[in-house]
Amino acid sequence: MTDTNEHVNQLRLELRRGIVVLAVLSQMETARYGYSLIQRLGELGLDIEEGTLYPLLRRLEKQNLLESEWEVGEARPRKYYRISPAGQQVLTTLSADWFELVKVMRGILQGEKHD
Repeated sequence: MTDTNEHVNQLRLELRRGIVVLAVLSQMETARYGYSLIQRLGELGLDIEEGTLYPLLRRLEKQNLLESEWEVGEARPRKYYRISPAGQQVLTTLSADWFELVKVMRGILQGEKHD
């Protein structure tokens, strides 16, 4: 792999890190366990690895942005996560920020001039 490809791959990872929290919060209206969330995001075009998702879910729960409960009725107990009221407020704010940033970046990348 060339140095340029390595740099591009690193920069892609940085871009993805910035959107994963927003993507996860956006899918948590329905209670989900980790693997089902990985599948859902993959269906939507955002592949996420378990090693990225599970620490993120724990961190968001610790920050009170997600709530969780254990479901023990199946063969394997599963921890289900759902967005909390605080998480919903953060999602609303971050979504507005995201759309504004996309608008600004579209203008920058397409050469729009603001004098």
